Amino acid sequence: MKLISASWRRLSLAVLTILLVVSSVAVFTPSASAETYQVKLGSDKGMLAFEPKKLTIKPGDTIEWVNNKVPPHNVVFDAAKNPAKSADLAKSLSHKKMLMSPGQKETTTFPADATPGDYTFYCEPHRGAGMVGTITVEG
Repeated sequence: MKLISASWRRLSLAVLTILLVVSSVAVFTPSASAETYQVKLGSDKGMLAFEPKKLTIKPGDTIEWVNNKVPPHNVVFDAAKNPAKSADLAKSLSHKKMLMSPGQKETTTFPADATPGDYTFYCEPHRGAGMVGTITVEG
């Protein structure tokens, strides 16, 4: 009888250990993976605009910038117009090199600890023509 009781205890302990490991993996696994969004530099109709002009993302998401029409274009984040007021962050998000050919791409990944709020970006050669956009990072 002692042998059966000891076996049941060991089996119960093994099952509880497995349940604990499985449940801890479920709890600590991220619920959603990061998304990638595409923003066109120059509208399909040839306007000097970002398409879309406004975008809402989460920290850790990536923006794929695609040179579309009326090049050259680039993407510069305004340090004075981002929630962190950080020149280093603005520089790391920006792509100052000019994209000359349609289809050229650059990517920007927002840090996982990005401060929530509105981040303003623009195209240097076309900023005066209104080629400005906003990315809202949700908290």
